[in-house]
Amino acid sequence: MNKGDLINKIANDADITKAQAAEALNAVINGVSGTLKAGDKVTLVGFGTFSISKREARSGRNPQTGKTIQIAAKNVVKFKPGKELADDVN
Repeated sequence: MNKGDLINKIANDADITKAQAAEALNAVINGVSGTLKAGDKVTLVGFGTFSISKREARSGRNPQTGKTIQIAAKNVVKFKPGKELADDVN
């Protein structure tokens, strides 16, 4: 499922227009992104928790040349599924 498919599903399930569904989905995505950028976590009970983890700088290896390279530190997004989501999938 891609973003367009999800917008169609939201529009059908909520009985709203596709434009309203797209606006709602974008608002949720922007809200989650903004909260994570601020360093907080987002918990949706039953669905899961989005959080930020800091990955330290490290050495790596270029697989084509075999040379050692330096990989910069960065923040990565982590997702831990909630119990209801995990139960629904299994």
